[in-house]
Amino acid sequence: MPTAPQRAWQRMLSGRRLDLLNPSPLDIEIEDIARGLARVARWNGQTSGDHAFSVAEHSVIVEDIFFQLNPESTNRERLAALLHDAPEYVIGDMISPFKSALGLDYGTFEQKLDAAVNIRFGRPARTPARLKKKIKIADLYCTWFEATQIAGFSLSEARCLFIEPPESLFVKIDPLNVKGAETVFLERFHALFDAGV
Repeated sequence: MPTAPQRAWQRMLSGRRLDLLNPSPLDIEIEDIARGLARVARWNGQTSGDHAFSVAEHSVIVEDIFFQLNPESTNRERLAALLHDAPEYVIGDMISPFKSALGLDYGTFEQKLDAAVNIRFGRPARTPARLKKKIKIADLYCTWFEATQIAGFSLSEARCLFIEPPESLFVKIDPLNVKGAETVFLERFHALFDAGV
């Protein structure tokens, strides 16, 4: 008797069925992204405070840092910064050393999800390299603030492992509860998207 193929889709709270191997932009909803990212903990949950620091809150802060560093940026570019970790609403936030250990297959899987999200919200499937580099700088600066404020890294240790932001840039990391993180993410998304991308 032939075996049935294994299920390769996930049902979302919106009712969508997202094919994980071949994701369609038509099956992506911002509410699903916000809910998922608000429940995914950065640093594998190894942070101080009453609440985990979520990818949703991280994404909002990265967009804020990106805009501080690039005040001439468009809403479309800011939206790219906000959604830079969107695939993690399905696949979680793996720490960089583990992503490296998994290799290319993980990267390809993540790229497919990223492309579907980008297309769903009116952006090119692949973020242009120049923009991606600017977003990565904001992401790295956010990681520094997280590492030194809530993830237990001393300044001397952080200087060996992360990229220190300029002194003119400061962000206070204050982990929100799940509902708060989901809300701030959705508010930022709508402020950017509804204004026109």
